[in-house]
Amino acid sequence: MGLLLTLKGFAAAILGGLNNPFGAVVGGITLGLVEALAIAFVSSGYKDVIAMSILIVIMILLPNGMLGRRTRKGGVMAVPAMLRAKFLPYVVVGVVLWAVLPGLVSRHVVDLLIFAGLYTIAGLGVSYLLGHCGIVCLAQSMFYGIGAYCVAYFSAQHALPSVVAFVAGAMLSAAIAFAVGWPILRLSGHFLALATLALGVIAQVLFLEWDWLTGGTLGIGGLPKLQLFGWDLNTPQRFYYLVWPVAVVVMWLKYNLTHSRNGLAMRAMRDAPDAAAVAGVEIHLLKVRMFVLSAILGSLAGSLFAHYVGFISVDSFGIDRSISFLLLAVLGGVNTTWGPALGALFVTLVPELLSRFGEIHAVLFAVTLVIAVIFLPQGLGGAIEQRLRKDSAR
Repeated sequence: MGLLLTLKGFAAAILGGLNNPFGAVVGGITLGLVEALAIAFVSSGYKDVIAMSILIVIMILLPNGMLGRRTRKGGVMAVPAMLRAKFLPYVVVGVVLWAVLPGLVSRHVVDLLIFAGLYTIAGLGVSYLLGHCGIVCLAQSMFYGIGAYCVAYFSAQHALPSVVAFVAGAMLSAAIAFAVGWPILRLSGHFLALATLALGVIAQVLFLEWDWLTGGTLGIGGLPKLQLFGWDLNTPQRFYYLVWPVAVVVMWLKYNLTHSRNGLAMRAMRDAPDAAAVAGVEIHLLKVRMFVLSAILGSLAGSLFAHYVGFISVDSFGIDRSISFLLLAVLGGVNTTWGPALGALFVTLVPELLSRFGEIHAVLFAVTLVIAVIFLPQGLGGAIEQRLRKDSAR
């Protein structure tokens, strides 16, 4: 509740116009009236859906807020130099360690490593949107949930093969991402971030209210374990050897994407959109395509998550999950290929290590995050790559 109220306060300020001192007042009154009318004429359960939907429409029509002034678009980020593969021995050692790790640690740690792999897949979509397109996406939990609920609907309720659920989740996520991305991706900066946040809130409310489909707070259990070529992935160790290779493949695809013509176009769009448009880059279409690709990755991670845990509920697909995906991307380094994996390991393993300190572990984790952001502004992956570049230059 506290997080949602904070987000609504931010939404009210942007709705009214950040450049106007009375913007927050007007935005707050407008948002309150919309919610009151929604409760009176529709349902209290859907008040957030209606409020966020109207918020998105107003931001599209009035991108500077109801009382805001026109501002020039801008913002420049430096394109990082990419690290070449000159450290094969380290890679070999890492692969060997990855292969033997499940036999050396407890099942609980293997569970955490699997969740880190799932978060890596979803976080990679958020990472390249932010690092290479300049798009802050807070709607990834929506596509994560769509992928999971498609598994529940097709594999559990209709006993269809898992591949059907994976494809259905990816196609549905892509279709929704295209439909909502086409209008909202005309926004930029904090307006776009708030629009994607509103999508995440809408999805969370719909997942809760459509209990006839999602099970609501009770959730859906009895989801089948994933089978691959007749091999049941019914243990954490087996699933571990599936999730992380999938994550590596996704990282490899991201590397190829960012080093292709599309990657060059994305960086040009991020750093100098006007110059990119003059050069013939279809900026809006490129944003939509990348948003759709990010949604597919979110759906893939959600489908794998549902098969692994065997039970899903709306609590797994809230706004806090989207914030976690964004957090791991920033911590790992949005301009690196493998940074999100480091970020995912950080947000899953560090809280577990700090939990032994009792009730203050959340405060300690928050302090750790602040320290990491201050001293590692390029993320964990960025700091490591910078160090390796210095070593290779010697």
